[in-house]
Amino acid sequence: MSAVAEPPQEAPRVETTAKREGVARAFAQGEFGALRVIIMLAVIWLIFQTQNDRFLSSTNLTNLMLQITAIGLISTGVFLVLLLGEIDLSVGAVSGLTAAIMAVLTTKHGWSPVTGIAAALVVGAAIGTLNGLSVTVFGIPSFIVTLAGLLGWQGAQLWVLGDTGTINLPDSAITDLTGTYYSDTVGWIIGAVAIAAYALMTFIGYRRRVAAGLETQRPPLLVLRVAGAAAAIIFGVAELNSYLGVPLAVLILVGFVAFFGFWTTRTRFGRHIFAVGGNIEAARRAGIHVNAGRVAVFAIASTMAAAGGVMAASRGLSVSQSSGGSDVLLLAIAGPVIAGTSLYGGRGSAWSALLGALVIGSISNGMDLLALESSVKYMITGAVLFAAVVIDALARRQRAQAGRR
Repeated sequence: MSAVAEPPQEAPRVETTAKREGVARAFAQGEFGALRVIIMLAVIWLIFQTQNDRFLSSTNLTNLMLQITAIGLISTGVFLVLLLGEIDLSVGAVSGLTAAIMAVLTTKHGWSPVTGIAAALVVGAAIGTLNGLSVTVFGIPSFIVTLAGLLGWQGAQLWVLGDTGTINLPDSAITDLTGTYYSDTVGWIIGAVAIAAYALMTFIGYRRRVAAGLETQRPPLLVLRVAGAAAAIIFGVAELNSYLGVPLAVLILVGFVAFFGFWTTRTRFGRHIFAVGGNIEAARRAGIHVNAGRVAVFAIASTMAAAGGVMAASRGLSVSQSSGGSDVLLLAIAGPVIAGTSLYGGRGSAWSALLGALVIGSISNGMDLLALESSVKYMITGAVLFAAVVIDALARRQRAQAGRR
């Protein structure tokens, strides 16, 4: 009687290995990308707290949130440009120029704060439109166009400021942008609304994916996501309320990030940006208006740079020749990249602007508390950015290899 051949035992092992690789990829990017950044942020906070017990105080955390507001707004625009696989090196200079225009108009020409801010945003939009047209119509690489802008708009800023050099902003609606705090009651109401909105959007997104027959997360993971977001919001509101209250500037930053997060994932135009960044030729053949979308993105990016310039001026109570300079450009680009937005286009989240700004801002704030020299701060920040770019490149190579299998 012949022996019965036993079934092969390799399949379960191969399947298990594939699952482990899938989880590893998901942790490094995709669904668990935000979790990776949050863990990184927790480690950074733990390190600085052990070195200086004032780091996690409500006073310092409020100061940290105000510090990252301007960079976070600029990074939100940079995130959109990165989605296209492009780069904008002029955002720092644009933020300084538009802030200078706002300051001159309101202090020397008698414009109201509202019209001065509006003028700054309009100038930012015009500059971004010019950048977008130069890239699409003339085919000039965005690196070259915006590098020229980096130099040219700095010169324009010096010309706008003139011999004054520094313009101090009086108490007005401009300075109130970073000087307004809400009561504890209002803070908790805002927190409750934010938690409810996040839970509702998560539930709606889950139902839509199920109805469309798309892969989605398991309900326990969704509950965990909502619980984690709720815990973060409760912690943030509690800490801010224990000092001066929830700042208006933080609400402005989170509001813009939430809007662009919804816009890029839940609207046709937003999804077109991902498509163009993923494969511009395929997007063009699919009937997407590629050039119009690219011009719009550059216009939005410069408008957000102007918004960041306004917030920086409000925070510093002045505009000077150095506004928008120093490490503003570096931090604005580094934030989204560190938080998972790809430099190669087609992958990222608007929330990477906020999370990246928190990571970069925490490192800078912690090093300031430790009184480290500027040379050390630049080297550490540069090393963090380089590590993020390496991780992005490795993840892209891994996806390419998986696509060839």
